[in-house]
Amino acid sequence: MASSDQTVLQFSPSSASLLAKVHPLVIFNICDCFVRRPDQAERIIGTLLGSVLPDGTVDVRNCYAVPHSESQDQVALDIDYHHNMLSSHQKVNPKEVIVGWFSTGFGVSGGSALIQEFYSRETSNPIHLTIDTGFQNGKASIKGFVSVHLSLGDQPLAAQFQEIPLDLCMIEAERVGFDMLKTTTVDKLPNDLEGMEASMERLLALIDDVHKYVDDVVEGRLPQDNKTGRFIADTVATIPKLSPQAFDKLVNDGLQDQLLLLYLASLTRTQLSFAEKLNTAAQIL
Repeated sequence: MASSDQTVLQFSPSSASLLAKVHPLVIFNICDCFVRRPDQAERIIGTLLGSVLPDGTVDVRNCYAVPHSESQDQVALDIDYHHNMLSSHQKVNPKEVIVGWFSTGFGVSGGSALIQEFYSRETSNPIHLTIDTGFQNGKASIKGFVSVHLSLGDQPLAAQFQEIPLDLCMIEAERVGFDMLKTTTVDKLPNDLEGMEASMERLLALIDDVHKYVDDVVEGRLPQDNKTGRFIADTVATIPKLSPQAFDKLVNDGLQDQLLLLYLASLTRTQLSFAEKLNTAAQIL
């Protein structure tokens, strides 16, 4: 007769529905740390900082590398350095907390479970971000993972990594810098007015694309999409109803304020330069 006692092999509740939003500053920081890594290091490991939004989405805004050494069966992290860097970052932005960790390379490796276990003690349900700096598939593949624990009865056995969707998001100020840094060569960084001009040109191009899409739908060249139509209607509804004269005055007033701030900043730099030179001359005399 079969025994009524059964041992259940089960996974902990899955977090595969989790979504992570990554800002471009994180990607550039990781790539910069990889370029500056020690000669004997094959990859870099570090901490992800950000916040968890009310809907459960993980918003990754910053990161820093953590020195480590690893072999085939173990990984050693500089925990003191990790805690000091975390304390320094939170002095600047207390709202940024640990949300996970990152590593360079293609996917997870043998030591990933050990590092995931450490960060699980730092925060609940940490995400693991990987960036393929070796371009194995011809591009820098960026993936996110969470760990799901496999248990035999009450005894934990192992951790399985499950991939989660990633969303690269940025604000307009980040987009201007991202467009400059993603190019191969840059003569100079744009000033505020050039950045505003580039943003307006991109906005006009997007408006032309939307106008062409609406015309194609009205003429029957493209099938209609209710979701896209509602999104366009909601976007148009957010635009305040202003006459062309009032809109021009609003833009010109904002432009004049920005030019005034640029003038005051230039005047302040000039005064500081004069004061420094006078101080140097007084010390020599």
